Amino acid sequence: MAKVDALIVERMQSPVPVIPALADHLIAAGGKRLRPLLSVAAARLAGARDDACLKLAAAVEFIHTATLLHDDVVDGSQLRRGKVAAHLIWGAPSSVLVGDFLFSRAFELMVDAGSMAALGVLAKASRVIAEGEVLQLTRAHELNLGQDMYLEIISAKTAELFAAAAEAGAISAGAPLAKCQALRDYGMKLGIAFQLADDALDYDGAAEALGKNPGDDFREGKATLPLLLAIERTGPSETKFWERTVAHRDQTDLDFRRAQDLVSRTGALDATLNLAADYAGAAKKALSGFAGPWRTALEDLADFAVSRSA
Repeated sequence: MAKVDALIVERMQSPVPVIPALADHLIAAGGKRLRPLLSVAAARLAGARDDACLKLAAAVEFIHTATLLHDDVVDGSQLRRGKVAAHLIWGAPSSVLVGDFLFSRAFELMVDAGSMAALGVLAKASRVIAEGEVLQLTRAHELNLGQDMYLEIISAKTAELFAAAAEAGAISAGAPLAKCQALRDYGMKLGIAFQLADDALDYDGAAEALGKNPGDDFREGKATLPLLLAIERTGPSETKFWERTVAHRDQTDLDFRRAQDLVSRTGALDATLNLAADYAGAAKKALSGFAGPWRTALEDLADFAVSRSA
């Protein structure tokens, strides 16, 4: 991962000063580097002995960082990874364009990696992520958004990159199709578990754990699973509250506390975390055809995705 980080720093440089400054603001803030870590771990689990996966891992992190820059502009987020969001410092246009630069760097790295199959996987993932973001944007404030649609959205906007990161790593190792597919399945289930836990944290977590302000999803009117289940379980008695605060985003300072109470009291928070644990368990089962310390590491990663909210 030190080699991946060095590659990231090298490839985010540009003669245009604002590009590395803005990119470094987000990248140097840390983050968990789960997605590039997944590429490297999947490659090692699949038998890789060389460093062919490193450029793909760096590309995955650039894709992820680009989507974060774009998302923060779309959502008007105040914090990212515990720091002031880049668009509040450099402006929305610069944030969007630096995101575009990082996407471009990602594709250069994919080409440099020399695998058309891995390039195809990550290129498709970039398209699916964009589709997922647009789908969420168009359905964001629907109070009756079903669980199936919610899972479709997070599968596209979050889990797809986890899946592609793992699959690309396996491809770089020359793994057979069945093992590449198993690692893709692991990544998809892991990504869904991660997003479910993240959505739960928004209603029951500190800013330090999230890297953003608790309640951001509520204030933005995002129909995440804890909210959807709470709306369903409170029924007509709270319809006006949910319509005002979520559908119309007409909120007071005390509304988030009330929403937190309803999410907790109805069991919506526990139900979301239980579903996250189910997906983490399914991710571990996808590794049944592998053995060794790298399998153990990836199983631990699945547990971590959920334990962040404990």
